[in-house]
Amino acid sequence: MNQTDKTMKIQTQLTAVLFALFAMALTASAQTTAKPLPPAATKTGVTYVGDLKAILDKSCAKCHSGDKPKAKLHLDTVDGILKGSRNGKVVTVGDSANSLLVQAAAHVADDHDLWMPPAKDAAKYPALTADQISLLRAWIDQGAK
Repeated sequence: MNQTDKTMKIQTQLTAVLFALFAMALTASAQTTAKPLPPAATKTGVTYVGDLKAILDKSCAKCHSGDKPKAKLHLDTVDGILKGSRNGKVVTVGDSANSLLVQAAAHVADDHDLWMPPAKDAAKYPALTADQISLLRAWIDQGAK
């Protein structure tokens, strides 16, 4: 192997190492800049009818109610929310941080296709505010009644 070949081999190896380091740095950056969940509201006695129904009716019910709700998820009743979607439960009663409904509404779910409302529908359906997500979290943490 001549000097030029050795130099090319070293350059190729260095490029591969630099590329790997760059990829790791991007991954670490994405993990550290993840959007945090808003904290649960401090309000006690949060109920679906008294606190959440109007919010979910405005932002969610057009797609998640009626005879053919998207993902077979009804957000227009407590029973519908607790039943979940065609893919399973969306609420872990007592654990809002691990409830898919909260993660989807807060746009922190790992699968961006689960974010609600979807980005393509953002102009039509208002996303829940941080305060509304906090109220949703408090409702779930307090037993989802």
